[in-house]
Amino acid sequence: MRWSQIVQLAVIAAIVGAATTAAAVLIPWLPPSASEQRDRIDFTFWLVTGISIFIFAVVVSVILFSVLKFRARPDDDTDGPPIHGNTGLEIAWTAVPALLVTVIAVAAGVVLTQNGNAGSNPLRVNVTAVQFAWSFEYANSSAKGVQATTLRLPLGRPVQLELHSKDVIHSFWVTEFGQKMDALPDTPEFPHPTHLVITPSKLGTFPIICTELCGLGHSLMRSQVIVMKPAQFDAWAKARKQA
Repeated sequence: MRWSQIVQLAVIAAIVGAATTAAAVLIPWLPPSASEQRDRIDFTFWLVTGISIFIFAVVVSVILFSVLKFRARPDDDTDGPPIHGNTGLEIAWTAVPALLVTVIAVAAGVVLTQNGNAGSNPLRVNVTAVQFAWSFEYANSSAKGVQATTLRLPLGRPVQLELHSKDVIHSFWVTEFGQKMDALPDTPEFPHPTHLVITPSKLGTFPIICTELCGLGHSLMRSQVIVMKPAQFDAWAKARKQA
C-alpha cells in the first residue's frame, strides 16, 4: 500500500472517529453519578466505548476506502487479482484484539475488586425486601438499632448493605450509585444474604427501585436514599433514637 493511500485511510478514520466520539460525548447517555463505585464503573464503560470507537473507525475507514478506490465499473465483469494472504496483517488482527480484550479484562477486574472493598469500618445497614416495600436497620455507628423505610447515608463514608428478602427475589438498585444487587429469600436454616458496597459522593435524594419482577405490586416497590452530611446524619440518628 502506498503512503498516499495510508494517509487517505488515516484521514477517513479520523473523521469517522471524531464524529462517533462527538455522538458518544455530547449526548448525555448516562445519568449523573453519586458514588465512588459508579465513577469506577463509568471509567470502565468509557474505556470500552473508546476502544469500540477506535475499532469502528478503522473498520468503516477501510470499507469506505475500498468502496471509493476498488469499485468496479458497471461494464467490468472480470475477476480481481488473486490474493494469497498477508502473514503480518493476520498476526496484527489477532494480536491487537487480544491485547484490547486483556486491557478491558484487567480494568474490569480492578474495578470489581475495588467496588467490593468496604474498608475496615463501614456503616452497616440491613436491608429487608418484602412484597412490596423496603425497610432498613442500621447495625453499627451512631445509628445502631435505628429502623426506617427511607435509607439515609452519610456523605463520603463506605456503606455495606446486607440484603435479605422475606418472600421472593427482589433487586436493590439506585441508578446514581451504578450498582444492582439481588435480595434472595431467607430461611432460618439457609440464610442467603447478599452484600453491596456504596460510598456516596454527592448530596441529594435518589430513588430506590426494585428491578426484579416480584409480583403485581412490583412497579410500586419504591423508596428513597437521602445522602446527608455526616453531622446531619448523626443528628438524625440521635433524634430517631430519642423518639
